[in-house]
Amino acid sequence: MRLSSRNTIAVNPTIIHETYHTLVYGQKWVPTFAKDRLQLILRHPHVEFHNQTKIVSNVALNLAVRFSLGGRDALILANYLVNRVSRMFTHDSELLKMRKVTWRDQSLRLEDPLTK
Repeated sequence: MRLSSRNTIAVNPTIIHETYHTLVYGQKWVPTFAKDRLQLILRHPHVEFHNQTKIVSNVALNLAVRFSLGGRDALILANYLVNRVSRMFTHDSELLKMRKVTWRDQSLRLEDPLTK
């Protein structure tokens, strides 16, 4: 996928730090290399960064209860819903079973990027 002003992606703090953890502790990357790569993503002009807020945390708590989600998954989904992101790519089989999550007037489709 080529990023452009018309084709952007969104990340949030939970995604960045979960990715760092996976790269360093799961794939054994050198920590400074992982940090440098993730900072490149954060500086990319077509990557939107959505902060965590009190509203995001409240929505996440509701999603966690409603869908029996863990805290991190609920926080990621809530962040995207609150920020009106319409599609999230994931390889998480449990999340993919949900296919779509809604909160008030916003919905978020969950898709595996390898099946597109």
